[in-house]
Amino acid sequence: MRLWVLLLLTCLSTVSWAAKIENIRIWPAPDNTRLVFDTSAAVTFEKIVLTNPDRLVIDIDRSLLSTSVAKLDFTNSPVRSIRSSQRSDNKLRLVLDLSYKTSHKIFTLPPNASYGHRLVVDLSNYKKTPATPTKGAVLKPSQPQSQTTTLTSLNLLDSQRDILIAIDAGHGGEDPGALGPRFGGKKLQEKHVVLGIAKQLESLIKKEPGFKPLLTRTGDYYISLRGRTNKARKAKADLFISVHADAFKDGRAKGASVWVLSSHGASSEMGRLLAQKENDADLVGGIGGTGLEDKEPDLVMTLLDMKTTYSQSAGLSVAQEILGSIGKITKLHKKHVEKAGFVVLKSPGVPSILVETGFISNPGEAAKLRTKKYQKKMARAIFKGLKSYFYNHPVANTYIASVVEARRKMRSYKVVSGDTLSAIAQRFSTNVQHLQDANKMSSSSVLLVGKTLIIPAG
Repeated sequence: MRLWVLLLLTCLSTVSWAAKIENIRIWPAPDNTRLVFDTSAAVTFEKIVLTNPDRLVIDIDRSLLSTSVAKLDFTNSPVRSIRSSQRSDNKLRLVLDLSYKTSHKIFTLPPNASYGHRLVVDLSNYKKTPATPTKGAVLKPSQPQSQTTTLTSLNLLDSQRDILIAIDAGHGGEDPGALGPRFGGKKLQEKHVVLGIAKQLESLIKKEPGFKPLLTRTGDYYISLRGRTNKARKAKADLFISVHADAFKDGRAKGASVWVLSSHGASSEMGRLLAQKENDADLVGGIGGTGLEDKEPDLVMTLLDMKTTYSQSAGLSVAQEILGSIGKITKLHKKHVEKAGFVVLKSPGVPSILVETGFISNPGEAAKLRTKKYQKKMARAIFKGLKSYFYNHPVANTYIASVVEARRKMRSYKVVSGDTLSAIAQRFSTNVQHLQDANKMSSSSVLLVGKTLIIPAG
């Protein structure tokens, strides 16, 4: 009899405490924050929203908190603190104290290759309360921003818009991407490598007149595949570049590659496997669907057909330029642009490519990819390729198109003895400053006999 009582109590104890919260992670992003609770088993929950002050209460059935919230860093998030209490009905109550009102979405995720059971809280649509001005302080009116680009190299009649390059660092936050060898006791993670390359590319583009960068993510946080393409499409990007450093089951696989979207299957078995792996990123983050479910099927097909032809053709051309440029600094996996069904490249109207900068599973390539020096070298190669493409295929009504047209109209002149810049400028109906800009000269530059000058259009 005593044995049966003990067994019954054991069973009741097991049923009462179905799951433990074993770990908590927080991923603040510029426009949202994700909290992830790792649970030992599947859980169910209820939520309560409170105001004055703003709080989000989550009651998790038959659960225990077996980790500390003290280690969490709430910087750059709307969360001020997390409090917990064990209720008498065996529910774990979590209270998120918020700095301001937010929208929220709470859901559970089943185990996958990277994680076990998870409870996810996404906070979004929040705005920080503007700082109260100091008493007596004078507020300066905001200056309207110019809608034109400042031209520094040529005197063009009209300033035109910049070429917008959307740079997508793959993975992030909950999704580490591919894992490489250990360095300093930690496995190299793809998400960190590609963010480094993306930021180096952003820096190069910022310095180049006529180009403007847009990073889909600026830090270590998760964005869905459709969320990445939506950012590029809403910003009306001229090119979308997704940067990766993937792994393969054979550690000997090596070489960089450039990919474009395929509507009819991958161009290789490796392409099929890579696309499947990259597309599974949304399963890690708990996002599904195509982002087009709210449209009528006929309308969707019409819109896609109108834009896909252009974006795929332009994407292939720029991919070929970038592949050739990358091939000058590293070994290529294949000497031609490859094709596969990457979801992140399905952005109608925006030419899109995916750059595999190397195999993080290859010890030799991983050792290079982890260094800032090589990340900058790779970014420079990508930039040279995309710059070459846009100067060879200028987009209408852009600064680059104006520069190309101006160069087409330029003349040249060989300096002879007795010439001065002012005399040459007068002869060709221009001015000294324009001559200096067109020829990359400064006020201290020496005019040499025999030098060929570019004469900009008047």
